[in-house]
Amino acid sequence: MSVPASTPAPDYDLVVVGSGAAGMAAAITAALGGLSVAILEKASHYGGSTAVSGGAIWIPDNPKMREGGMSDDREAARTYLAGETGNRMNAPLVDAFLENGPEMVSFFEKNTALQFEHRAFSPDYHPDREGAAMGGRVLDAVDYDGRRLGKNFDALRPPIADFTVFGGMMLNRFDIGHFMKMTRSPRSALHAAGLLLRHLGDRLTHKRGTRLVLGQAVAGRLAESVFELGIPMFLETGLTGISKDDGKVTGVRVDHKGVPMDIIANRGVVLATGGFPQDAARRAEHMPHVRAGARHFSMSPSASAGDAISVALDAGGHLVESNSNAAFWTPVSLLPGKEGPRPFPHLFLDRAKPGVIAVGRDGRRFTNEAASYHDFVQGMLGAGHHSAWLICDHRALRHYGLGAVRPFPAPYGHHLRSGYLKQGRTVEELARAIDVPVTELRDTIERFGLDAEEGHDRAFGKGSTAYQTYLGDAENKPNPCLAPLATSPFHAIEIFPGDIGTSIGLETDASGCVLDDKGMPIGGLYACGNDMNSIMAGAYPGAGITLGPALTFGYIVGRHAAANQPAPVPA
Repeated sequence: MSVPASTPAPDYDLVVVGSGAAGMAAAITAALGGLSVAILEKASHYGGSTAVSGGAIWIPDNPKMREGGMSDDREAARTYLAGETGNRMNAPLVDAFLENGPEMVSFFEKNTALQFEHRAFSPDYHPDREGAAMGGRVLDAVDYDGRRLGKNFDALRPPIADFTVFGGMMLNRFDIGHFMKMTRSPRSALHAAGLLLRHLGDRLTHKRGTRLVLGQAVAGRLAESVFELGIPMFLETGLTGISKDDGKVTGVRVDHKGVPMDIIANRGVVLATGGFPQDAARRAEHMPHVRAGARHFSMSPSASAGDAISVALDAGGHLVESNSNAAFWTPVSLLPGKEGPRPFPHLFLDRAKPGVIAVGRDGRRFTNEAASYHDFVQGMLGAGHHSAWLICDHRALRHYGLGAVRPFPAPYGHHLRSGYLKQGRTVEELARAIDVPVTELRDTIERFGLDAEEGHDRAFGKGSTAYQTYLGDAENKPNPCLAPLATSPFHAIEIFPGDIGTSIGLETDASGCVLDDKGMPIGGLYACGNDMNSIMAGAYPGAGITLGPALTFGYIVGRHAAANQPAPVPA
């Protein structure tokens, strides 16, 4: 297996800018199609936002679910997406995704180290909408042994440290469930012990755990194939410009470790740098709450600052600005640190659990806490809150954790001392600690408690869909998402709007070719991943709706660049 190359050659058939799932998928597909390919990565690590993601991949009617005895209806998925996106739906791109997604899965399983497994039960985020599915559409990469990357392992972007335990040990959804129950279940205790033993062995020879799950498994498996195919990858190589000849893109200008270079791209350039989540100016331009003065935090790598989009705009491309949301939202809390606060995303571990509510600075609830992270922030901003509080009682804190506060038996005193976690012996004392009206908070908790005992949240319907109860606690009755806040002391964490990536991107056609403002393709210029405008048009239909299209359009782009024709539509 080769290591990341040191200096780019003068020319390649295809130059891919960005080393996340979309970029590596495009590079692998094009290389297997016979092209010479190079990957350029601005950061000092490869993997992009994929490597720090949850790793879910949404592909309706995929072959893995069919192998597992499940069925899906592609038209039903289209109906679901049409309901999610409304009149913003780009039908040709949606159809290209639905037609080529299953083919992409088969292609990568046959030709690469990327292997998938389906989630038999994983409801779409709005399961009551026509065309939604209860499971099968979400894929995960099979857990991966990072030692297979050899010397390239250390250059893989590590996971978010706050989502690991014991110095870099990763946990997937099943592992988390076992760790939460390890003091109550012998089976879970054995599972946790096995992981710990593996991790202890890893730490004898590596800086972190080598059992890769979630987005790390996606990035690691793709990277193995990149290196096995001999595709050179140049780190610390930022895009500074695009070369054109007679209207066609012919190459790139880059800064390679401080040295300016020109690289010819005979068949085209692929932009897959992760959008503009870390571009403060564009955030203010496209996110109304940021313009209004709200603090906003992105979980994306700092390198995703919109460089490729700026270059594409200079080359004649344009952004789609009609999406319902500029980004894929998530609430975040801020963990204090020596280098300043760092955001922690509240995705699915805490908000849906019984005994947890969210209130604004008026002490009142404002949305369904068990809704998806995207919908939750929409509700938060729609109610006019630039920050809010997640509140729970002591039982919920020790059973489920809250934000970065882990459940029993993990200690939490340091979070109290840092100010990350607020505490009150009574509801009134907590209200004063977080500066919300005492009467309103007490009334809110009392009303919620009465509804929780009956199992029905009259105000916002927490625990009213299969997706929501899936994230609750199945052992909690009568509703997996509802329990009174009754056990002292009471706790709170402040949350802010954040994102896991931008949805606004460059307009492309169904082959991933970047279009100009007249709707014509710019020859030799492609975009995929979050540099391409999301086919979800600002909606968030289900887990994996970023990585699914990223891999699929990376595949489509690679096929188009290699064959100069659209990817084949499976029979």
